[in-house]
Amino acid sequence: MEKKTTIVLLTHGGWGMSLVKSLGMILGKIECVHEIPLEPSYTLSDYMGMVREYVETISTDSLIMTDLIGGTPSNVAAVIGNQTGIHVFCGLNAPMLLEACVELQSAGHIDYDVVLEAGQSACKDVIEAVRETARNQ
Repeated sequence: MEKKTTIVLLTHGGWGMSLVKSLGMILGKIECVHEIPLEPSYTLSDYMGMVREYVETISTDSLIMTDLIGGTPSNVAAVIGNQTGIHVFCGLNAPMLLEACVELQSAGHIDYDVVLEAGQSACKDVIEAVRETARNQ
């Protein structure tokens, strides 16, 4: 059986699936995302084991996204990514996840550079962006 390309979210407390639910308002049903939330009761060993077990079931073309650099989900993802070759991005945000979902659901694969750019360019000073748009009209 061929392993499925998946977007895996590793976040503190499971807020990643709330983000998926919100993006469902834009995209409709999203079936390409799986979250493994870090809960306060989990040890590092528990969490590493859960992530390893799931990652064994997916394609190495998958993408792991985490919330905070240096946090347990990112540290676990770094180890897993280094061992498997799966790409790992931190700084999960809506535009980044939206881009990854659109690509995977429509094209069947993920353009990692485009997803990373979407995430990096998402942080804006809204007031300044509106003023800049007004100046350019």
